[in-house]
Order: sequence, then structure tokens, then C-alpha cells
Amino acid sequence: MALSKKGSRRMTVDGIEYRWRIRRKPSYMQGLCWTPITYAVEAASGSQPGTTLIVTSGQAHPSNWVGAEAVPICPAHVAASIREARDRGWEPTKAGSPFQLDRSAGFITQP
Repeated sequence: MALSKKGSRRMTVDGIEYRWRIRRKPSYMQGLCWTPITYAVEAASGSQPGTTLIVTSGQAHPSNWVGAEAVPICPAHVAASIREARDRGWEPTKAGSPFQLDRSAGFITQP
């Protein structure tokens, strides 16, 4: 499944162009800070969509409902996630099911 272009950001990592997107509104679980924020990444070039990378960060969604402190996801965090996923076998130009990368170690849920 391809990411929508609206609301996505482009970046280049190691010579490959990617598009990444964070869900604008938190899911119910993210709104209550029970789960961390996730974002999706895909290769921006090519006529056919490849495998989407789904990254689970270790941070709360900035629009959470309980007022928990949240650090924004910056492009450097996304670039590091892309490199880690590529090292673990993610091939962004090949078709397939989404590749999951969990970087949520240390995330503490809110009561």
C-alpha cells in the first residue's frame, strides 16, 4: 500500500529518496499514551510501490490527550530508522508486506 503524497515529507538517505508520514491525529491508544507514535516510510521513486516500513518509536504522540511530554520526530530520527531497517533486511523497492521496525524500547505507558 502506498503512502498518500498529501502530508508526507521527502528526504534522501544514502542517495535514495524516501517519503515519510506521521498520522496527524493519534489513535485511541496513542491518545491515552498506552502505545508510542508510529510512522510510515517508503521509497519515493519508482512506478510501483514497494514495501512500506512501519516504525514504532519510543515517544508519545505530540497530540496525546493526557498531556504527556512528547518529543517531535525529526528527520534525523527517520534517517536512523531507515538505515537500521535496511541493515535488518528491509528492501524498499521490492513488493511485499510492511516491514515492522520497533524502536520503542524504554517507552513507559501512562496510567
